[in-house]
Amino acid sequence: MHPTAAKVQERLAERGLEVEVRVLPDSTRTAAEAAEACGCDVGQIVKSLVFIVGEEPTMILCAGDRRVTVIDGRPANADEARAATGFAIGGVPPLGHDRELPTIVDESLRRFERVWCAAGTPHAVFETGVEELLAAIPGACIEPV
Repeated sequence: MHPTAAKVQERLAERGLEVEVRVLPDSTRTAAEAAEACGCDVGQIVKSLVFIVGEEPTMILCAGDRRVTVIDGRPANADEARAATGFAIGGVPPLGHDRELPTIVDESLRRFERVWCAAGTPHAVFETGVEELLAAIPGACIEPV
């Protein structure tokens, strides 16, 4: 396993999220690629997006079949996303970043019992229950995005 993916698995366990990080041969950089590689619906892919809201980086977790339309902010560029999370775009996990970030979760993720998330690299993913994911992110705001 790539050291970055192993770091994510360790950080998730520290948050009480016991998951198995999987390294896939195909890229999971986009929601469509991830859904194909994981064998799931595109909506079950959690897009971990960094936005700049005011002056503060904020994590937005969005269903793979949705777009962020109601957040009052702008998407972070690649350098801002890496500085905020410690991970490159295409592999940003929903939690376990280098520092805590305010997090907004797309309420439509609750349509699904299970979801797939990036685990630090464009080839690493993990599957988890939606409610387990939400429980591991204390203080997350769940709302339409």
